[in-house]
Amino acid sequence: MDNQALQQIKDTFASAQAVTIAVSQNPSIDQMAAALSFYLNLSSQGKKVTVISPTEPIVELSSLVGIDKVKTSNEGTDGDLVVSFPYREGEIEKVSYTIDGGQLNIVVKAGEAGLSFAEQDVVFKRGSDKPGLLLTVGVEKLSEIENLFPQDALKDVMIINIDNSSQNEGFGGMVLVSPKFSSLSEQVADLMLNLGYEIDVDSSQNLLSGIMSSTNNFQSPNTSYLAFEIASILMKRGAVRSVRQQNTLQADQKQFQPQNRNQQSRPQPQQAQQRQAQQKPSPTTQPTRPDDRQDRRDAIRESLRTQTQNRNENRQDLPARDVRLNQQIRPQQSAPQSVLQQSSQPQQQVSQSDQKPPSDWLTPKVYKGSTNV
Repeated sequence: MDNQALQQIKDTFASAQAVTIAVSQNPSIDQMAAALSFYLNLSSQGKKVTVISPTEPIVELSSLVGIDKVKTSNEGTDGDLVVSFPYREGEIEKVSYTIDGGQLNIVVKAGEAGLSFAEQDVVFKRGSDKPGLLLTVGVEKLSEIENLFPQDALKDVMIINIDNSSQNEGFGGMVLVSPKFSSLSEQVADLMLNLGYEIDVDSSQNLLSGIMSSTNNFQSPNTSYLAFEIASILMKRGAVRSVRQQNTLQADQKQFQPQNRNQQSRPQPQQAQQRQAQQKPSPTTQPTRPDDRQDRRDAIRESLRTQTQNRNENRQDLPARDVRLNQQIRPQQSAPQSVLQQSSQPQQQVSQSDQKPPSDWLTPKVYKGSTNV
């Protein structure tokens, strides 16, 4: 923004005594925070400021300073007073007034059918004031707020259009529309700083809340560098990051953030200790000590000894036929007598031959192998 345009905006705000700030239907935290910050700043300068919204503020906006000043209609003190009540054909003959003791009495003379409405049906409404200066914040189309003002009431009114949406129609005498801003709150804060306005603690808190909401706690990829600079300035002026808002943003991020499979399968230290305590220790997984090895060997020997005793006891209980059958099945336990005799004959022959040497003992001999050539 050049210095000439900035000076024109500054002069427009300085000359206006009544300023109306309008937002769109169902405003966001960012939009309402920016509008209320302007309301607080201009009100501190002694100006008559009105904030209007086509819809009632929701509970999500209750933490913003000045939210109780938001109106849903442009009722002012300078407009006409309108007294309305139900009307049916033939009930009212005429309407007149009288002045009695400084009081204005409106007289509704009943017709032949009589008056059918009660006192609670009478409604007093204040007519809309014609705004001296209209400031729209986050309003893309002028048709969104036309029902807040009387017909043709905005023809001769200076309108300052502040928005960061590329869908803005560009209405108004001063168009401050720039999509480079990631939030309306940082855009309004930047404008106030360029105008030389003093931003108090309440305005700083509103603007910081709007920036955090629009940028998803500064984690949105569309967050501009100016958002960080403005946030640091606001925090220097007393704004603090809301703990409740941080917890809400962190919960939303955890709900939609994909978790790592390795982290899911990896048990926590406390859970791992509990599982190890519940599991039965296995000798193959635990390191063995020398004493444990000796105990294991003794246990194996005792088991083998017990198995051998059980076999012997079972064998003694077998009948004689089963014993003979067992002996036939296991011939290696008792060798046949013929085999023993054959094995003993060579020993006897060797012993007899040792007593008398052969006749050709001293005769030279030729070795004859067993292989045929």
